[in-house]
Amino acid sequence: MAEVAARKTLSRLQLSHGNPAADAAKVVPALSATLDQHAAAVRDILDFGIENSTTVPVTVLLAGYARGLVEHAGHEAVRAPHDAAGWAEAGWLPMRLAAVCLLAPAPRAKTQR
Repeated sequence: MAEVAARKTLSRLQLSHGNPAADAAKVVPALSATLDQHAAAVRDILDFGIENSTTVPVTVLLAGYARGLVEHAGHEAVRAPHDAAGWAEAGWLPMRLAAVCLLAPAPRAKTQR
């Protein structure tokens, strides 16, 4: 159940932050470097800052990290910028949430039966 909830959280985050940031990075190349730096920091936190992190699915770790950021900052603080110019000036939190999306595994395709 934790993985299902984590995938839902990451899917919503991808729509609100990941996809818009990736689109903005196509227009503002420096944004790619900033996102990569945030992604590296998140990866280090999950790899070295959480005991036994290798025993927990990465989706659960990423979703938990993102939820913690949102809970700490409040939902109003996590609004994503609306355009490339906004992403170029985005603060730490929207960038960090977008970077979480870079690390999230791609959703599995649904198979038809």
